[in-house]
Amino acid sequence: MTEAKKEFTHLSGGDVPRMVDISEKNVTERTAVAVARIHLGHELSELLKESGSTKKGPVLQTAVIGAIQAAKRTSELIPMCHPLPLSGVDVDIDLEGEYAVIQVTAKTSGRTGVEMEALTAASVAALTIYDMCKSVSKSMEIESICLLEKTGGKSGDYCKQSKN
Repeated sequence: MTEAKKEFTHLSGGDVPRMVDISEKNVTERTAVAVARIHLGHELSELLKESGSTKKGPVLQTAVIGAIQAAKRTSELIPMCHPLPLSGVDVDIDLEGEYAVIQVTAKTSGRTGVEMEALTAASVAALTIYDMCKSVSKSMEIESICLLEKTGGKSGDYCKQSKN
């Protein structure tokens, strides 16, 4: 077996997918922060700055609700993800130039991290913005989704190094 295959914890000895047993891990406070960026274009960014709405309704508020729903249902979407009791999900969406920048902080007290919940929430918020605004512009681009930081757990803290 190659070294890379030994590192996959979600495969059994026979390369059969499995959900990792976390029952022996310690319960710790865990947080994760993810960010997504969606390029809106000039017309749409100006519309959202002025009114915040399209024909479908309030865009950013709907995206926040979508993000929270997605965080709560991450284990239903990502096959090997454990269901987590979330203690909090904060969603901030800022309009910066021609971009919507979505930042999600997910928190739990548990045996596994909340990175997937934060990433899923940021992704669905960006998709919700696209859905709410596609009648105005179909040229929006979700340009990036990434983990900014995480705390807690056996692997310790992580903070994404900024690109300079």
